[in-house]
Amino acid sequence: MRSWALKVAAGGLAIGLVAAGCGGKRTPDAAAPPGGGAACEAADGRITIATGNSGGVYYVVGGGLAKLISDNTKLKATAAETGASVQNIQQLVANDYDVAFSLADTAADAVAGKGAFDGKPQDVKALTRLYPNYTQVLVRADSGIESIADMRGKRISTGSPKSGTEVIAHRLLTAAGLNPETDVQAQRLDLAKTADGMKDGSLDGLVWSGGLPTAQITDITTSLEDQVRFIDITPQLDALKQVNEVYDRGVIPAATYGQPADVPTVVVPNVLLVRSDFPEGDACAVTRLIFDRKAELEAVHPAAKGIAREEAANTDPVPLHPGSKDALGG
Repeated sequence: MRSWALKVAAGGLAIGLVAAGCGGKRTPDAAAPPGGGAACEAADGRITIATGNSGGVYYVVGGGLAKLISDNTKLKATAAETGASVQNIQQLVANDYDVAFSLADTAADAVAGKGAFDGKPQDVKALTRLYPNYTQVLVRADSGIESIADMRGKRISTGSPKSGTEVIAHRLLTAAGLNPETDVQAQRLDLAKTADGMKDGSLDGLVWSGGLPTAQITDITTSLEDQVRFIDITPQLDALKQVNEVYDRGVIPAATYGQPADVPTVVVPNVLLVRSDFPEGDACAVTRLIFDRKAELEAVHPAAKGIAREEAANTDPVPLHPGSKDALGG
């Protein structure tokens, strides 16, 4: 339980992971088949996958996906550590990456040109819907925080700059009547620095959106035990749903982090994104591979168990890539 990311590195999947900023645009070794009715087979080439913080689930699952693609198609894939959703989409559209993990709410903002995307709709398509992310709000027991509203004046990690976590953190604070810019001491930290801050007492709490379990959250709860606790954020759900219907109710099971009881929370799906010019054959092959070899992704991280074929095409308002429609039978 302590670190799925470390297990991946030790297990040889680290070859699929590269340092942040070392990704790049698709560099085909041969001409890809033209669009429209392309065979469900990837062409020779290299692709890069934008994931997330090294302590998060995107990074682990993304490394596993890169290895799966490299081992089973003509594509050679690498995965890069990033700040996650907003940054991933911006760099995907800028042609720095070819495939990107994103929270569905951030992806919806992208296609609508809302929020961080400043009135400019982004040219992205979805390969598939993935597993759900759980909004995990953890506070120090001595912080006096019982609800989001109690975060006024407190030192709160709101996630990496340009991350989906930061988007959700700001929306949660706003839903509780707080101004994220002035009413809390917001710390824009990646997950590793957030864990350090929780353990050394320089943070009062954190907001994190990720799969279950997240290695760095396990680290915090194991190290601090009853010095930290999760809080119920579902009182903010109705307000969040007014922003985007994709938000839903979920539960963090007690056994996930060794807590005394289940914790109600807010969940949001993840999606795997590409640009509209991503070759149809590649899109079809990668999408089909995710479901044909899903057990291998589950072995990399249990969050992948939440990937469901029956939900795969449910990516609205992000359009499904034509190649993925072929892979999913429609």
